[in-house]
Amino acid sequence: MKNNFKLLSISGASIILIGLLFSDSSWAGILWIIGISLIALSSHTNESLKGFSFTLWIVAAVVLTLQFPTPFVGYGDIKFKILIIPLLQLIMFGMGSTMQISDFQEVLKSPKAVALGVFFQFSIMPLVGWSLTKVFSFPSEISAGIILVGCMPCGLASNVMSYLAKANVALSLTLTSIATFIAPILTPLLMKNLAGQLIEIDLYAMIWEISKLILIPIVLGVIYNRIIGNKWAWFQEQLPLISMISIGLIIIIITANGRDALISVGPLLVLACFLHNIIGFILGYWGGRLTKLPEKDCRTIAIEVGLQNAGLASGLAMAMGKVATVGLPAAIFGPVMNINGSSLANYWKNK
Repeated sequence: MKNNFKLLSISGASIILIGLLFSDSSWAGILWIIGISLIALSSHTNESLKGFSFTLWIVAAVVLTLQFPTPFVGYGDIKFKILIIPLLQLIMFGMGSTMQISDFQEVLKSPKAVALGVFFQFSIMPLVGWSLTKVFSFPSEISAGIILVGCMPCGLASNVMSYLAKANVALSLTLTSIATFIAPILTPLLMKNLAGQLIEIDLYAMIWEISKLILIPIVLGVIYNRIIGNKWAWFQEQLPLISMISIGLIIIIITANGRDALISVGPLLVLACFLHNIIGFILGYWGGRLTKLPEKDCRTIAIEVGLQNAGLASGLAMAMGKVATVGLPAAIFGPVMNINGSSLANYWKNK
């Protein structure tokens, strides 16, 4: 296994380096896709790097989509972007099907940590996103997309990352659940105040859209789990994989639709998303430290704050009819946060 890891990693890195020598972007892109795919395969053979494999496959898929966008835009008169909202609802249904009353018990055990976690979630990332739009001169709709990502609840991967980081998993589940349920109110209010000058925000329409994307699928998931969850155990076991595939498809579709805009602002947008994510981790962690929370709780809050629900941001951008612009930061933020989050979780795991 160790030899396979080395062989695949070295081969992948070598192919990527060779791709950098090509002036023809088509051939360079093909070599990068192959190289990243080999590195993704190598991560499956190394226990400490398995957390990166999904993100590496997403990166390979994004490079493929940037190189050959047409097949991922649609087929004939059918545009694949109509799949974004159903895919997101499927992800939320999966989340609801795993929810238990115990997910909220941490409110009684650690009310201070829960209150601070929710407060940091809906203050740090929205304000950091708004600040970044003042630093970078992006078009108004892309700037609104950065703020939109910041106004999202916790990312779906935060519970797994908390487990890997030896953080407080119970607190993570509680924060994710509470943030998701209050997002239909807080997210539109934050967007109206922070991004209202960039794009038109219909407050009540956004509340309804988020409710359709979050609350209804989650409630159906909870009902499904209570009534027939045990009868369809095979389906329950596959829901995490279905969610991961759905997230990947959403990112690919958005990248294909926003390819031209992404190429024009690509490197700067990647940098902005990277800073947004890293600053969220840092401020979340030190917010916990300064308020004298235990180390495990500080790690949890850092992860909950830094990992946003980029899929939900994509769904809202689609509902606005601006998936190719407002949705772009979400498509970039997803892979970036998973790379950074996996790295941070592995660092804390080994510390």
